[in-house]
Amino acid sequence: MAATHPSRSHCWRTRLGLLALAAPVLTGAHAAMPIVSDSPPRPAATTIILPAPATDGALSLEETFARRRSVRSFAAEPLTLEQLSQILWAAQGGTYRGERRTAPSAGALYPLELYLVVGTVDGLTPGVYHYRQGNHALERTLEGDLRRSMAVAAVDQSWVARAPAILVITAVHRRTAIKYGTRAERYVAIEVGCAGENVYLQATALGLGTTMVGAFQDDRVHELLDLPADHRPMALMPFGRR
Repeated sequence: MAATHPSRSHCWRTRLGLLALAAPVLTGAHAAMPIVSDSPPRPAATTIILPAPATDGALSLEETFARRRSVRSFAAEPLTLEQLSQILWAAQGGTYRGERRTAPSAGALYPLELYLVVGTVDGLTPGVYHYRQGNHALERTLEGDLRRSMAVAAVDQSWVARAPAILVITAVHRRTAIKYGTRAERYVAIEVGCAGENVYLQATALGLGTTMVGAFQDDRVHELLDLPADHRPMALMPFGRR
């Protein structure tokens, strides 16, 4: 029996039908990815919604530049939630309808994750908190005052323990490496510097002081904060009133 071949028009209709079915998948693959943290919330965590950050201030940008200093001596006065909120927003807070952040990021991939080691902050119990940029909130991940242990991990820099809180900037390098490969190491380091300078300037505008610390035992800090495996500690920024 002779083989029956489908008509040419039937073949094209079949191909067009398959392309139509595949179109949503292909479109989704190239759609903009939402900016979300890929570290899932820990079970039974305590979440604290922070006060809304201010977007205007008394000091001009030029005055803030002129007054910025590295500060390693802090008053005993506790920090407020408003001050904490402002520092976190300056480092990695949302801008432009929450789709962008206060610090630049290569490819808008946002590899940085912020943690707080809290000692004396009004409204917060001592512990470790993870900053959730999406809803401008803190999630408590550990209880207890770890400032002394952090100072020891920072090669025995005792002044670190006297800060009311310590901002820990961590990075998930693979978020950037997906697009930029081995250049991710450099790009992430640049982003840490940008976020850190934002913190310096915001602290100055609030009458607070800070210093970026790079001398610390990476593995020890990772262990103390019980960080996810891919969250690499990059810098410590103890801060408080001057």
